[in-house]
Amino acid sequence: MQRSALEASPLGSFQMSLNGFHFQSGDMGKQIEDHHYCSNVSDEVMQCILFDGTGETAHLTGIEYVITRRMFESFPPEERKLWHSHVYEVKSGQLVSPGISEPSEQALMSQLISTYGKVWHTWQSQHGQQLPIGAPTLMMGFTAEGQLKPELLNFRNERLQVSSSERQTQRDGIPNPGIATGADSWQKGEAPQLHVATIRVPKRPLTDPDRGGAATGPLVR
Repeated sequence: MQRSALEASPLGSFQMSLNGFHFQSGDMGKQIEDHHYCSNVSDEVMQCILFDGTGETAHLTGIEYVITRRMFESFPPEERKLWHSHVYEVKSGQLVSPGISEPSEQALMSQLISTYGKVWHTWQSQHGQQLPIGAPTLMMGFTAEGQLKPELLNFRNERLQVSSSERQTQRDGIPNPGIATGADSWQKGEAPQLHVATIRVPKRPLTDPDRGGAATGPLVR
């Protein structure tokens, strides 16, 4: 049977759906709901495409990579600062997987609770940005009660017809793995972000001898 173009492309593997919340590293006030569509790269790595909605007109707003604790702990300190933990997201019921059964979601959350995520937003559409301009923004995950705006959580729960409080009770029995050193760096006063920088590149000669011509000046490689 011939497969459709979508099934034959990498997009066909993004079958897992997750819904959760992030905030801009260094600015807790800039909070956002993210619709994740995820695919397993290996037993230790998952990749997710992030959107601001679920319909055909939704904007692709960013990406998230999810890794195991073992892999996270193999990183140097500077790299760890870019990643956030998922313990509270799971335990609080903020992170949900719409459309799957309760036992299946419970099993999934039991795996995700010990993972770490790195999120880059390229389009701040939910904050009024009309185009994906500027440098990518590093996002972080919530780690305690009182951080996520209640109106964001309530709007999501009502729309998806889910109860975070029920999820929280259901997940009480999922063991808390603790958080590895170096994650959630914003809690320690460090909030990494990218900034646009101009790099001056030496000009190449008008004619490159590697391409069959005579050089008009010193060749910079």
